[in-house]
Amino acid sequence: MENRLIELETKISYQDHIIDELNDVVTRQQQQIDRLEKAMKSLNEHLKQAGSSGLARPDEEVPPPHY
Repeated sequence: MENRLIELETKISYQDHIIDELNDVVTRQQQQIDRLEKAMKSLNEHLKQAGSSGLARPDEEVPPPHY
């Protein structure tokens, strides 16, 4: 009975450790997602400003005369 109790306590300790490690991974991933979302918003704003720069889009450009 005592061996069984020690085995269960060992498993619980191991599971607690794994849960802590997984929590750290999830936390880091959420921070990375937050950074990527911020970068995407910044990029979108940059593209919106570049789109209104007066330059023609590639599909709107007239082909050069040698075509």
